[in-house]
Amino acid sequence: MDATTLSLIPQPAQLVRQSGTFVIDSNTRIAVSAGAEAVAQRFAEELRRATGFALPVDTLPAEADAATGTLALILDRTTSGGDEGYSVQVTPNQVTIRAAAEPGLFYGTQTLRQLLPVEAYSPTPVSGVTWTVPALSIQDWPRFRWRGMHLDVGRHLFPLDFIKKYLDLMALHKMNTFHWHLTEDQGWRIEIKRYPRLTEIGSQRAASPYPADRKTLDGVPYGGFYTQDEVREVVAYAQALGITVVPEIEMPGHAVAALASYPELGCVGEGYAVRTFWGIAEDVFCAGNEDVYTFLENVLAEVLDLFPSEYIHIGGDECPKVRWQSCPKCQAAIQREGLADEHELQSYFIRRIEKFLNGRGRRLIGWDEILEGGLAPNATVMSWRGSKGGIEAATAGHDVVMTPNTHCYFDYYQSEDNEGEPPAIGHYLPLEHVYMFDPVAGIAEDKAHHVIGGQGSLWTEYIPTTEQAEYMAYPRAVALAETVWSELPDRDYDAFMERLRTHLQRLDRLGVNYRNPFA
Repeated sequence: MDATTLSLIPQPAQLVRQSGTFVIDSNTRIAVSAGAEAVAQRFAEELRRATGFALPVDTLPAEADAATGTLALILDRTTSGGDEGYSVQVTPNQVTIRAAAEPGLFYGTQTLRQLLPVEAYSPTPVSGVTWTVPALSIQDWPRFRWRGMHLDVGRHLFPLDFIKKYLDLMALHKMNTFHWHLTEDQGWRIEIKRYPRLTEIGSQRAASPYPADRKTLDGVPYGGFYTQDEVREVVAYAQALGITVVPEIEMPGHAVAALASYPELGCVGEGYAVRTFWGIAEDVFCAGNEDVYTFLENVLAEVLDLFPSEYIHIGGDECPKVRWQSCPKCQAAIQREGLADEHELQSYFIRRIEKFLNGRGRRLIGWDEILEGGLAPNATVMSWRGSKGGIEAATAGHDVVMTPNTHCYFDYYQSEDNEGEPPAIGHYLPLEHVYMFDPVAGIAEDKAHHVIGGQGSLWTEYIPTTEQAEYMAYPRAVALAETVWSELPDRDYDAFMERLRTHLQRLDRLGVNYRNPFA
């Protein structure tokens, strides 16, 4: 029996099967070393829900060995694999999970859950199950340090309970970065106390297009936003799961909701309304107006207080230059700064924001359009228009997160039979194509270290409900999770599908509305 027949996803780096099993029963206890209590309590709660066993948690005295019949969670700084690596040792007498840090220990518990019968994911106790764990030895560590899932709430807003479920599913699959797309032309979704009109006006739009008819509005007002307390709640919830929340505040484009709230920030200066139709707007922040930089720095100052993330995403994509071409302030800035054109004006804009973020100990990340006109010195590129921008940035020595639409855009159709699927933005991205994604493809070996990871992106123009969001993300997110965690030179899609068949039974018990690739 190997990792394939055990249905472990993501597949661990090293696994050796041994003889026998360990059985969790009403007498089983959890023993933990100092510092592992929070991970142990969460793990105990997960197991209690399904088994109904008490599973008391005992702290191990220093240097003491866990007793026979225990699940032992040990923080051991000598464990290999970095902060996210871990080992699992299962004998008929004991289970021991070791890790150098809490994230690795948490991932070890998630692997152990997958070694149990699928009923381990049930929300209420299940009777008649023998809770066996096969004897084995696992050594595991991640391939990349950025293993992400993105969610656009600018087009459609999702409740906090769903955001937490989204995070739970990420953690189950050892994903560690939640990219939260919070502002758009069609809605500003985060409370900024210094600028209340951003949510009073910018969070509301008059109508939305029908999902199946892009040219017709439904006439129904749509709006909402997250308060700063709600944002703090999400960030804390994510941190407990080893997930970093990276906020995205769009600039200089995709800013109409902000311009509708504060018209003086645009080149025209009046007449803006929160967009109802999807697509790209010509109205963007005025890059020659000093008040724009003051506004954005004030907004970002509040964002930095809410999000401890090293990276702050500033968008930078799909910014038409037509307003800048005819704007006296923008043209004056081009002349004053000795810039060649409006593309270099965008680079100037991004560099100023990067300087502000760097001065506060943060790093700027943006979509691959930030390459246009010259890349800011320390910027990280998120490559979405295929991998070309990421390859260019990595070759030039910049860090890169790969989320190419060719492999990672989960708002694309999952079947060539579009009639049998819910409305999507278009294109076709089958599960197999996601699984075969390699973030470092096309990058020279000596530059591959600049690829810090990969990410699945879920844009929600045509995803108005939580059920559809899950349907579009899963199981494609499962395939991506293995791609960014497991170092598998020879990916075996058929073997992955065999493991997925069992794994979907886990998602059933978690109430996930996935698309069944076996149906």
